[in-house]
This record gives sequence, C-alpha cells and structure tokens, in this order.
Amino acid sequence: MGLLSQGSPLSWEETKRHADHVRRHGILQFLHIYHAVKDRHKDVLKWGDEVEYMLVSFDHENKKVQLVLSGEEVLETLQEKGERTNPNHPTLWRPEYGSYMIEGTPGQPYGGTMSEFNTVEDNMRKRRKEATSLLEENQAVCTITSFPRLGCPGFTLPEYKPNPVEGGASKSLFFPDEAINKHPRFSTLTRNIRHRRGEKVVINVPIFKDKNTPSPFIEAFPEDDEAARASKPDHIYMDAMGFGMGNCCLQVTFQACSISEARYLYDQLATICPIVMALSAASPFYRGYVSDIDCRWGVISASVDDRTREERGLEPLKNNNYRISKSRYDSIDSYLSECGEKYNDINLTIDKEIYEQLLQEGIDHLLAQHVAHLFIRDPLTLFEEKIHLDDANESDHFENIQSTNWQTMRFKPPPPNSDIGWRVEFRPMEVQLTDFENSAYVVFVVLLNKMLLPPAYSFFPLSKVDENMKVAQKRDAVLQGMFYFRKDICKAGGNAVVDGCGKAQNSSELPPEEYTLMSIDTIINGKEGVFPGLIPILNSYLENMEVDVDTRCSILNYLKLIKKRASGELMTVAKWMREFIANHPDYKQDSVITDEMNYSLILKCNQIANELCECPELLGSSFRKVKYSGSKPDSSN
Repeated sequence: MGLLSQGSPLSWEETKRHADHVRRHGILQFLHIYHAVKDRHKDVLKWGDEVEYMLVSFDHENKKVQLVLSGEEVLETLQEKGERTNPNHPTLWRPEYGSYMIEGTPGQPYGGTMSEFNTVEDNMRKRRKEATSLLEENQAVCTITSFPRLGCPGFTLPEYKPNPVEGGASKSLFFPDEAINKHPRFSTLTRNIRHRRGEKVVINVPIFKDKNTPSPFIEAFPEDDEAARASKPDHIYMDAMGFGMGNCCLQVTFQACSISEARYLYDQLATICPIVMALSAASPFYRGYVSDIDCRWGVISASVDDRTREERGLEPLKNNNYRISKSRYDSIDSYLSECGEKYNDINLTIDKEIYEQLLQEGIDHLLAQHVAHLFIRDPLTLFEEKIHLDDANESDHFENIQSTNWQTMRFKPPPPNSDIGWRVEFRPMEVQLTDFENSAYVVFVVLLNKMLLPPAYSFFPLSKVDENMKVAQKRDAVLQGMFYFRKDICKAGGNAVVDGCGKAQNSSELPPEEYTLMSIDTIINGKEGVFPGLIPILNSYLENMEVDVDTRCSILNYLKLIKKRASGELMTVAKWMREFIANHPDYKQDSVITDEMNYSLILKCNQIANELCECPELLGSSFRKVKYSGSKPDSSN
C-alpha cells in the first residue's frame, strides 16, 4: 500500500498548505538519491511477489459469508511470531487498506537462479498456512480479488452500518469506516481524497444484462441527492475508496542491474500489462450484482480519483493549475527508456518548474518529464511529525507523491543509504484462488522480465497500450478482445540497435505494419504468419538455460496453465465465477447475488484453494496436492 508513516495525520486543508513544501523537498530528496546511485551497476537480479488476502467467516447454518474485521490483530500476531522473532523468517506480513485484509511476501527476495522458481509456490503455501493458523473456527484466508457482496448490508463481521453523514472518512452509503484499516494513513487517505475532490468518489460499473435484469436498471437514492446525481442507469453505483482499495491483487517487484536496465524493463513490461491483466481476470461482481466487466482496474481507478471538477475538465480552470486526463491510479503515461521515446504519443501534463529544475541538475529529458508528471499531484496524507526532514538522508516527501501515483508499472529509485538497487513494480494482475495459479502468474511475469532484456523489443505507441487497457477489463476479454501488439519482439524495430543499457541508436519510426491487433491466444500461444507467441519464445529461451529437472517441470506446468487460459481451454477465474453464479439454483437471471449464492461461491473458492474439491474447468490437470488444510476444520467441510 506504499508509505506507512506514523504520527499525527493532518486534515486536507492543513495538508494543502504544505503541498508545495512536500513537492519541493520531495524533488530535493529524489535528486540526492539519483546523484548518489545513478552510476550504480552490477546489482544482481532480485525479485519478490506480493499476495493480498481477505479474511472471511462462514456461517454454515444461515448460509452466509462475511469479511472478518480482524486484519490488524492477525497481522500483529504474524509479525510478532515471524520477523520480530526471526529476521530470517520465510514470510513477511504488511497491512492493507481493508481491516479484513493482510498482505504477505517472501521473507527474503528471490535471486537470479532458475531454481528459485521451484520455491515460489511453497512459500505462498507457508503464508496461507501461517495466516490460517491464527483464525477461529469456520474462518478462512481467501485470495479473491473482489468480495461479491462488498458494500451490501451485513457484509462485515462484526456487522456495522455505514455512516454517510459528515464526520466519517468516506461518507459512504454502503461501506462502513470500520472496514478501513485502523492505521491513520488509510482513513486519512479516504477523507482527504474526498475533500480534495470536493465530493465523494464516483464509481459506475456497467451491469450485466441477463434475461430478467430490469431494463433500464436504475437504483433509487431518494435520501441522497449526491448519489442520485452521480449514479447512472444500467450501472452499479459505488461511492467509496474501499470499493477499489478494498480489493486484492498480485504484484511482482524486480531489482535491475542498473538504472538503464530498470527503465528499459519498465517500458517493456508496460506493453505486457493489459495482456496479463486480462489473463488474470477475477472480479466480475460488485455490491451484490453481476457486472459486465471482469477486472477491478477501472473500479480502483475511480475509487481514488481525487481530481477536482476543474482538473477533470468539467469547469474552467480557476483554482487548479492543470487539466489532468487520468486518475492517479491508471496506466503509465510515458516510456522512460530511449528505445521507447519515439512511441510516447500521449500528451503529458508536467510541472514545468520541476522539469526545468531536474534538467538543470543533470536529469535527462525522459526521466525529468516522468518525475515532473508525477509531481503535478498533491500529497494526500501528511503527518505533523514528518513535515521537516533531512533531505539528504530521508525520502518520505518523495515517496508521499511517488507512492500515491498507483500506475500499472512503478519505477522505484533505491531508498537512501541502502543496498537496494533500482527497481520496477508490475502491478496490474488480479489475485487468483490458489497458490498454484498465483505462482504460475508470478513465474510467467518473471520469465518475461528475463526474456525482455535487450535485444528483445516490445515497443509500440503508448496510446495503443492505453486502448489495450480498456479492452482488457471487458467481460471475457481473453476470448473476445483484440489487442495491439508488436509482430516481432525478438529484434529491434526499424534501424534501432539496442545495447546492454537499453539505449537505441539511429532509430527510425516504427512502421504501422510492425504492430497489429491480435487475440490473447495469438499473443500468448502464437499464430503462424502473425506472431510467434510469448510462450513458444519462452520455451526457446528455457531450452538454452541450465535448469534442473524439477524446476523445469514446475515451470512447464505453470506455463501450461497460462497457455490454456489464453486459448480458452481453461476458464479465467472471472468466467468460472460467472458460470458458478449462473448455474446456482437460487439465481433468477436478474444479475442479483444473494447472501446464500455468495456463501456457496466463496465456500467453493476456499475448497478449491485448499484442494477439498477439484475444479477442472479452472485448473485442468495442473492442480497438485497440498499438505495442509487452509481453513479451520468443521463438520461442513
């Protein structure tokens, strides 16, 4: 979730008064870091995954499942038994936005050897087992992206009613503040986003029109004029940060060998983001309804959209400096490497003073405009004790802005005075039901990271990547969507020559015929005469690597899952969930998910995750036995 400073949080009006101070000193902190480590080379490849979990409780008698608001207590115990007792403990635990959520990572980053791939799933199993051991009877740790009845009456345990009056953090009609993590950062973020925007956030998700769904589908909010104005016909309306940040995801962070390599990988992986997001689609339900989207990305983007009406272009600029085209949670807006520069065809809004300052300090144009674009945003949280800092040795002000630009990729400078190198974070994936699936997606992305080093070359116009992001979120995008992609990523385009630092020389414009619209099946598995396929390219890459038999088998098993998801032989989690609800005996083909239907679905998800039942439609023959039960035993299991 980014920076978690401790202290006394300031209100939005107080934070706003210090915004220029934070930006000014954030840039000074970035410059100190940059000049200290810009020439640092030969860092080894390290990487790690982040898995977010929800805590749920099953009421088998009443056939109801709720989110358990005990995340802080569970986290405290996990940390006390783990890293605080043993710095080399194999797992690390961190808080997340929801008080029903926790985040787990490996205790130490993985290295550059191929054998590391054989330990990912085992570590994820350890995390699930550790967290599960602390739960009460009939409770479980679930890796589901979105809880289908999030925001419906009684969705939490204990149950709380939302507080839409002034004084609450979100003022939501649906999402109680008690479901927000108690760390002051989270409620302050929620409150300050709303105050900066000048109104509640607005999330409208298209509803899936089934046979008996009302047409038009209209929700009435007679006692709330703001909701009545904001909600749209044929859409599911939501009004709080929790509807986005209260979802779960799967992320991977890489340490590159140098700043040049990090910038190159940032760009290369950015073109992959929409493809992997569609492949990992796992969130078709919102606020108790069946939606017409399969991914959470647009929901979470809207849930933290703090832009004012002026910044959104709805009113003339008067009190704000910029028109801003996107939420601060969205796709990237510029490539960072010289290879990608000529494909930067999106108009970039920047803080010109910061841009000129960075140029004068020796920062190149591409990196300067990237940072100056991030810094058009205001800080959203500020702690009284963290206003005045040592810019040469601290980075809180830089991270304040950096960590609240939640984009598909994040370029991460090293922390000051650390042995950590330049990193990139891959952020678009939806979390999967099982440790096997999550391991498969992580290994796939790490292999792509290795494969996309020079001379690989996946660039095409960034505006087309944005179009891909929109397509990727649609229902059944894996089978129905068409995505722009480069026809040949095995060599540089035009006359470009790519060196080991990711620089292009004598580049010419990429002819339009070098990229085209493709299905995900073509992109992943290949099609003769169109594209060789990422998995066949990876298989060729693996043939030239020294890999022990066990590791090779694991990798091939993971890639088989990705391959079959792309071809449609196996369902995405989103499609499987849709099929489950559509076939539920209580479903009335009206797009409504009742408590009992939700209970049946989440119970099944938990059983699949812990191999208490098989699911060939989702996992095929790739699913393997695990040695523990992921929920407390009870008679219903």
